[in-house]
Amino acid sequence: MGTPGEGLGRCSHALIRGVPESLASGEGAGAGLPALDLAKAQREHGVLGGKLRQRLGLQLLELPPEESLPLGPLLGDTAVIQGDTALITRPWSPARRPEVDGVRKALQDLGLRIVEIGDQNATLDGTDVLFTGREFFVGLSKWTNHRGAEIVADTFRDFAVSTVPVSGPSHLRGLCGMGGPRTVVAGSSDAAQKAVRAMAVLTDHPYASLTLPDDAAADCLFLRPGLPGVPPFLLHRGGGDLPNSLTPLSPLHLSDVTLVPVSCSELEKAGAGLSSLCLVLSTRPHS
Repeated sequence: MGTPGEGLGRCSHALIRGVPESLASGEGAGAGLPALDLAKAQREHGVLGGKLRQRLGLQLLELPPEESLPLGPLLGDTAVIQGDTALITRPWSPARRPEVDGVRKALQDLGLRIVEIGDQNATLDGTDVLFTGREFFVGLSKWTNHRGAEIVADTFRDFAVSTVPVSGPSHLRGLCGMGGPRTVVAGSSDAAQKAVRAMAVLTDHPYASLTLPDDAAADCLFLRPGLPGVPPFLLHRGGGDLPNSLTPLSPLHLSDVTLVPVSCSELEKAGAGLSSLCLVLSTRPHS
């Protein structure tokens, strides 16, 4: 989303994938996951797509649900996109690796340059990669290893890439995100605060920081729609999802950022964070 110096650039398209019926079964979605209310999960997903399209003015591309890919809606794990380049990831879970195929095809059709991971020793989930507009941070977690981080650095050579240890079961973007062009938001857990402190040591850029009571609330999306005169948006968990984190976000609204609340409490049971449910990019499809 942008070139060096542009920061978090203007967006034109969003990609999402429909919620399959197989996600409703905890057994189908993967060991240890609870069964979901399918209708509620699909409703949440539909509202998210509607806000991306109508509220933010993005061109929405929706991949159809695939019953063989119960976690397919978490397509934020399948690619890392910057400018006209899409790095197709290699998820830690072998069962999830087929999810990248439909995403690869969609991004190719949009004219992006596709980079593949050929190293069988690498693991990389897209939600372990945080782009600040100036640099990349890659979380070293259960899901992403050093080799995966090295491939991010090899792919996006115009930007500094630093690695951040992530403790516990979360991805990096499940602990922190960008609340504005120079503002890092983070949860209040030990894991989130350790990650933010590590980022502060590694960066040469000054970022303001904002701590939220809930780690999941820090998994937000700061977006600049490609429409003249339209202020940037912060897509965040709102409504009844995480009420304790709404008030701390209000200063961002005063900084000419429009807060757009969405819910993903049901999808969260399958491991979904807000940023895992869509891929946002700046490009124009081939005519």
